[in-house]
Amino acid sequence: MSNPAEPQTNDPIALQAMLAAERAENERLRQIIKELQRHRFGRRAESLPVDQLLLGLEEAEQVEAEGFAAEDAADPAKREARARKRRANRGSLPAHLPRIEQIIDIPDKICPCCKGMLHVMGEDRSERLDIVPAQFRVIVTRRPKYACRRCEEVVVQAPALARLVEGGIPTEATVAHVLVSKYADHLPLYRQAQIYARQGVNLDRSTLADWVGKAAFLLRPIHERLFERLKASDKLFADETTAPVLDPGRGRTKTGQLFAYARDDRPWGGIDPPGVAYLYAPDRKAENVVRHLQGFVGVLQVDGYAGYKVLAERNAVSLAFCWAHVRRRFYELAQSGPAPIATEALQRIAELYKIESDIRGRPAQERRAARQQKTRPIIDALEPWLREKLVLVSQKSKLAEAIRYALSRWTGLTRFLDDGRIEIDSNVVERSIRPIALNRKNALFAGSDSGGEHWATIASLVETAKLNGVDPHAYLADVITRIVAGHPQNQLDHLLPWAYAPAQLKAVA
Repeated sequence: MSNPAEPQTNDPIALQAMLAAERAENERLRQIIKELQRHRFGRRAESLPVDQLLLGLEEAEQVEAEGFAAEDAADPAKREARARKRRANRGSLPAHLPRIEQIIDIPDKICPCCKGMLHVMGEDRSERLDIVPAQFRVIVTRRPKYACRRCEEVVVQAPALARLVEGGIPTEATVAHVLVSKYADHLPLYRQAQIYARQGVNLDRSTLADWVGKAAFLLRPIHERLFERLKASDKLFADETTAPVLDPGRGRTKTGQLFAYARDDRPWGGIDPPGVAYLYAPDRKAENVVRHLQGFVGVLQVDGYAGYKVLAERNAVSLAFCWAHVRRRFYELAQSGPAPIATEALQRIAELYKIESDIRGRPAQERRAARQQKTRPIIDALEPWLREKLVLVSQKSKLAEAIRYALSRWTGLTRFLDDGRIEIDSNVVERSIRPIALNRKNALFAGSDSGGEHWATIASLVETAKLNGVDPHAYLADVITRIVAGHPQNQLDHLLPWAYAPAQLKAVA
């Protein structure tokens, strides 16, 4: 924030009021900063939702902008100085955006001094970002019919192009827009129908649902292939979240589950592209995890859900547990009141995270070496300390539960010390769960178990595209078009989000 404008009055009462207002604003901003820090460095249970934090910042920035506008109106010199600073720090707009040039020229090119002709010595050039609101258009496809004057029965016509919705009105790009709006921007179908209606396009929500269902069916093989490729890795993250599903027989919703399986090797410089696959299940039974990960061999980084232990007992899977979940339990105790043991535990865990912050992005071997040198002594001292404190507290207390939670998972919690590829926590997959939570908040529930499967299929492709820096709309529109046109089933790897290569635009003369 910039320094406040100099007071324009010497009235003591007015100055006191201004000072009180400034103090109140500063206190509010300090609280916002604290919550941002907690969101950045804390865990899910102790942080505010991102949208709430952004709302607070938006208000503060609006107040600041209003003050700047008042200063600019009163002082042209300040206005120009601020404009120069914006031009210097703005950077350039993306080169791929179309440019529409407008020339602001002088009306008379005669020298006001000698009356000779002026010549161009240069120009000032500026760029501003302009937005054209989304517009609907109609693609008219014409297929001329040809006949032979001699052969009356001969009629020749080009075959119709394949469509996702035969006899329907949407292009594949339109369907992709519906999918991205629902599963990336979290706009339920009824809200999309309302937006279309403002453009004079009346589409029933059920019609949009039909498009989504057809697209999900078409994309299912790609979703399956995506999960196969992820399962072929030797290290995955796993997490699960609820997926409310309408249960018409009982007249209410039931609680389904979306299991998330993610890969992200970027923190240690791995070459495999990041991705996440969601799989829907009607319940939270461990058998779902066992079925999903059949054939997977390697390290699975998870939270404390017991289903993963069943998997480890049956398969060649090593579990790496999450220190963020350990920290969260001690944090909740420390926030409730004086808790010296919980506070000290948090301090010790903070030392682990400081080391991880320093080695993030380094090769796996370097990470392992640093952990052996710096992290292991902290871990080796932490375990006996926890056991010592456990005997001093009531075994029925929340603190005892928090300590036992850590000690009962100690092997999995310390597995990252000997493998530089393993993260200290499972935040990678927890970040992949957040879009599901946002969609759940806005859509409330899926209409059926099949709707939950559609959710898993499309969300997997959307989120994997985002992880790889691919525009989900362009990707889905292109992939749907290719599949409808008959893309070979044995070449599905070419349609995975990380393999997507947009068609090159041709210059138009």
